[in-house]
Amino acid sequence: MDTKINETTEKDFFELQNRRYLGNKYKLLDFIEEIISEKCDSVNSFCDIFAGTGVVGERFNKSKIKVISNDILLNNYYCLNTFLGDSVIEEDIILEKINYLNSLNPKKDNYFSKHFGGSYFSKKNARKIGAIREEIEKISNDEILKNILICTLLYATDKVANTVGHYDAFRKKLDSVKPIKLLIPKITFSKNKKNKIYREDANQLIKKISCDVLYIDPPYNSRQYSDAYHILENLAQWNKPDVFGIAKKMDRSHIKSSYCLKTATESFEDLIKNAKTKHILLSYNNTGKSKVERSNARIKDKDILRILKNKGTVEVFKRKYKAFSTGKSSSTGNIERIFYCKVN
Repeated sequence: MDTKINETTEKDFFELQNRRYLGNKYKLLDFIEEIISEKCDSVNSFCDIFAGTGVVGERFNKSKIKVISNDILLNNYYCLNTFLGDSVIEEDIILEKINYLNSLNPKKDNYFSKHFGGSYFSKKNARKIGAIREEIEKISNDEILKNILICTLLYATDKVANTVGHYDAFRKKLDSVKPIKLLIPKITFSKNKKNKIYREDANQLIKKISCDVLYIDPPYNSRQYSDAYHILENLAQWNKPDVFGIAKKMDRSHIKSSYCLKTATESFEDLIKNAKTKHILLSYNNTGKSKVERSNARIKDKDILRILKNKGTVEVFKRKYKAFSTGKSSSTGNIERIFYCKVN
């Protein structure tokens, strides 16, 4: 196909925030920015150390600010690199590859369709997802292009998934049959020149970096993100592992977060102790009053305050907020809190 980028329309593109994700802070960006504007002096560097989709880092992604984004999951890393990475690639090259991948029409089953077709996806979509992922390995002649194409596939895959927005389970009725279509990521390369993207354990990365503002948005409870997004992680890694159980999950032991375990408080204390920064903002939902124990917050407020006060002066900002959740538990009194610490 010879379609050019200037012949495309808005509907051919997608943006970083166009993805369903547990704990996504997109609706709270104004709240976060208000606190930073009020409390922080000139900001030259901003670290989003549990970045997830990267929406918070993107809000502060300006040509004069170095944004450091980190996430342990490879599917998030690919997309952080796509939208916030410091590499540049011609848009027409991206469009040419996307047009080619969209033209694929596989008839045979593959790893992805055998395991996830007819449950998480329609058989036809699952075949195409697997075929596209296989083809990306063949047509990507550098890591920049590979990052972008995989990210594009991940967003498109999520749009046609037969789920409620995560992959702990699929809906019994398979009604997500709209054909998958890859769109073009809307990237502003000029803003990304100083940025750094990592895929590391946050507690190890914190020892290697420094920043003006450290934003921390760890998991709040025992629900692991590697469980909720195992299919997207499987698709990103593309090692074609064995899967098990009704939910068809692969081995995820290497990407479990300590912030979902009983060691969460200890991990948080270690993170703060090693932070080289002027300002710390911690998002930590009070999770309301849940009937399900594993939905309750792992770190108690008294421990958060104790740990942060050892680092500097602390204030707490609150806002009512209905977060996107798994829908498995009933909770009330959900309030988003941001603990702000001016480091001594």
